[in-house]
Amino acid sequence: MKKMFHYLRPYRFLAIISPLMMVGEVTADLLLPFLMSFIVNYGITGMDLTDPVHGSQTAIAIMEFFHGASYSRMELIVTFGILMLVITLIGGLFGVLCAYTAARAAQGMGYDLRKDAYGKVMSFSIEQTDQFTTGSLITRMTNDITMVVDFFEMLMRGFVRSPMFLIGGTAMLLMLDLKFTAVLLCSIPVMAVVLVTVLSRAIPLYSLIQKKLDNVNNVMQENVTGARVVKAYVQEAYECNRFDAANRELTDVNYTVAKLMAVISPVLTVLLNLAIVAIIYIGGWNIRIENAGMTTGSIMAAITYMTQVLNALMMVTNVFQQISRASASAKRVNEILETEPVVVGGTETEGRTNSDIAVSFQNVSFRYPDTKDRPVLQHINLDVKKGETLAIIGATGSGKSSLVALIPRFYDAVEGTVSVMGRPVQEYSLTSLRQKIGYVMQKSELFSDTVEGNIRWGKPDATMEEVEEAAEAAQATEFINGFGAKFQSYIAEKGASLSGGQKQRMSIARAFLRKPEILILDDATSALDLATESRLRQAIHKRMQGTTVIMIAQRIASVIEADRIAVIEDDGTIRHCDTHEQLLKTSDTYRSIYDSQMKSGAYIEKNTGVTQENSFANQSSLEPDEVTVQEQKGGAQSDGRE
Repeated sequence: MKKMFHYLRPYRFLAIISPLMMVGEVTADLLLPFLMSFIVNYGITGMDLTDPVHGSQTAIAIMEFFHGASYSRMELIVTFGILMLVITLIGGLFGVLCAYTAARAAQGMGYDLRKDAYGKVMSFSIEQTDQFTTGSLITRMTNDITMVVDFFEMLMRGFVRSPMFLIGGTAMLLMLDLKFTAVLLCSIPVMAVVLVTVLSRAIPLYSLIQKKLDNVNNVMQENVTGARVVKAYVQEAYECNRFDAANRELTDVNYTVAKLMAVISPVLTVLLNLAIVAIIYIGGWNIRIENAGMTTGSIMAAITYMTQVLNALMMVTNVFQQISRASASAKRVNEILETEPVVVGGTETEGRTNSDIAVSFQNVSFRYPDTKDRPVLQHINLDVKKGETLAIIGATGSGKSSLVALIPRFYDAVEGTVSVMGRPVQEYSLTSLRQKIGYVMQKSELFSDTVEGNIRWGKPDATMEEVEEAAEAAQATEFINGFGAKFQSYIAEKGASLSGGQKQRMSIARAFLRKPEILILDDATSALDLATESRLRQAIHKRMQGTTVIMIAQRIASVIEADRIAVIEDDGTIRHCDTHEQLLKTSDTYRSIYDSQMKSGAYIEKNTGVTQENSFANQSSLEPDEVTVQEQKGGAQSDGRE
């Protein structure tokens, strides 16, 4: 919690003003019962102000100030009534200023805290984000920070209000009569025992509540993100049950805390009413005794002060409750703020000018954090020249995506060195390194923005002409122009309104717009038909001249034209990296992949060895719909090729 006070420093002026305003409000509240006793004693019951036992020099001074030495009982009632009204208005003004300054200070603190926490989350590596989980990070950024902000706002008001009512109310009771204070002293220990018993059991549960809330958010986030999979496999009932289980756990813990805290209010009410009965009884008994010093007004004032003091105890309970919840939340927020990024950038911004190698892997090995199996990648030695197109192919799970993820430092290699433009990636600042790279993933990530806004992510200061050129090169212009507002059309969250191929093409357009030195295509054309992919490859060769292209693909047709093809074996090593023709001769793994795809006759007729590239090229020049129509018309011929 101490670190949270650091965020209050820029607003310390408001944080100091707020409690001072609360002092004014509480003082006004404490004066009202005292003034009311004058109205009852001297205005209504007609007691003499100068009476040696029941008189009041304070009341005499006030009346002489406004009316001189002569005044009536009605004038006394009106005078003190107006005085009470003025004090009430002044107290209300102090209360409004207190609420305003407390809210400004707390909300400003919350803004800074959220900004720093979000900035820290953005600096986390993929490994750290996975460790926290998305649902937990969302809870910490929203619910937990809100708890901390609400606590500080309440602290600036309640931290002054409750003690002042306790101390001030007790002092006023002492001024009225010691017998009233005795009633209070008997009530407070009973209330204290109840508070300590309840809070000692409730406080440990607040941390558990936040963890259960994490579980609810995790399940919710997974279901919303994977809604299509859930519906496709008709698993709505299963997911509803899973959510119900997480929701039930959260509800049970909240219910347990609510039951504990519910004890306090009835106990306070019973205790307050018993105290009031005791005051009335003691007051009534003493009024009957001549010269006992007890008056009707003092009894009424004592009842009000007793109510204020016991309510202040209730407010103290709320303060302790808020401290417990805020401490649990502050601890979770601090875990974000105090977590140092695993991947930290260097200071260099440029590569070495004398290097002809764009990307180099030197004896690189990699395993994912917290795993003890064999490394995903082992002893990788691979150089990619500037301007070269390198394709990477291998079986599913062989480590293709893991290899390219080491280039922009999404992860760091556990052994060996990854270099970009002749300089180890650890020496670059993360911004400089990643600005050199255009990265397109198989699972395209789009944002709730316009088509133009999503493409412009690659280069925020790009002109509209550049955006349109990038979309044209990525083969995205045709479907974009089909939208009503074209480039200004709004894209739903995560691109839910687009097909997989459309999302991939928009992601590629985003990378094209950046014009990076290194373009990484991580199976980025998997959702495209062969004709569109062929045109896209031609656009890459035309538009990205001089750019080093590293592409991962599953299809032989996607990599066959690459300058070199690196084959990742099942054990995470690269034993062969050569042209398509040479790999057919030297690599059993590549030949196995090639043969498995050729059995369908999609690219080459295996029995005759006759290449069907011309036939594929002719179809590649057609639109996808035209290819489909041609296949339907020539069904018999297609069957013969298969």
